[in-house]
Formats: sequence, structure tokens, C-alpha cells
Amino acid sequence: MEEKKLNRGDFWSGLALAALGIYIILEARQWDYLGPEGPGPGFFPMWYGVAMVALSAYLAITSALGKSGGDGAAIDWARVRRALATWLSFAVSVALFKVVGFVASFALLTFFIVAVMYRRPVRVAALTAVLSAAGFYLVFTLALGVALPTGPLGF
Repeated sequence: MEEKKLNRGDFWSGLALAALGIYIILEARQWDYLGPEGPGPGFFPMWYGVAMVALSAYLAITSALGKSGGDGAAIDWARVRRALATWLSFAVSVALFKVVGFVASFALLTFFIVAVMYRRPVRVAALTAVLSAAGFYLVFTLALGVALPTGPLGF
């Protein structure tokens, strides 16, 4: 019985995520936690790593004790494919930052998620993409003066 509990994916993924969280904490310790103006570059990664270790440890422990929510049901591969498609689209969007710029890349990501993942009409997806990208441009570039990555077209 004990061997079966430790064969659960929740247990091993909890351990792997805890190890990643510990690595994040160790790396974040090398950066300034607080600076003269407030939180430094190590502030967010430190707390992200702490939260990751705590939550993944909880996942591994509850799985080992047999209290996790996994009921042994079959994996819903359609949902897994949708989740992986979303992550892949995000990765492609980040890779396109330097090629087409942040605003255009974000608009393409938004269009894909709305049109493909949420299966909304193309007109709705296009309007959502344009308005959300314009919102990012207005807030960050114009209001806050933060330079977003630009592409050859200048946006």
C-alpha cells in the first residue's frame, strides 16, 4: 500500500517542484532583498520560492499520506493538450518580443487564446487583442514611461 502511494504523480511532482523552489531561493539569496528605494531584485523571487516550497511540500505530503484529491481517474488528454498549447503559445509570444515587439506579440497571444482556446469569433478575438495590447501600451509606455521591447515597426 505504501509503495502505491509513493507512485502517484502528485508525490513526485511535489518533490520536483520543492527542489525547484529551493533552487530559486538559493539563487535569490545572491541578489539584494531590499534596496534604498524598497524591494530589491531578490524580493519577489525569494517569496516566490518560499511559496513554491511550501505548496509543493504540502502536495507531496498529502499524496504520501493518501489524502490528495487524486482519485486514480484517467488523465483527460484533451485538457492536457489545451494546457500545453497555452504554455507553448506563451513561450512563442516571449520569443517574438524582439522580432515583432511586445505589443504585437501580446496581441497575437491574446488573439490565439481568445480565438482558439476560448473558441470565440475571430472578430471578438481581434477586438480583444487590439484593445488589450493598446491598454498595455498606454499604461506602460505612455503613463509609466516604461520601455517595452519594440520590433522593427517601432511598437
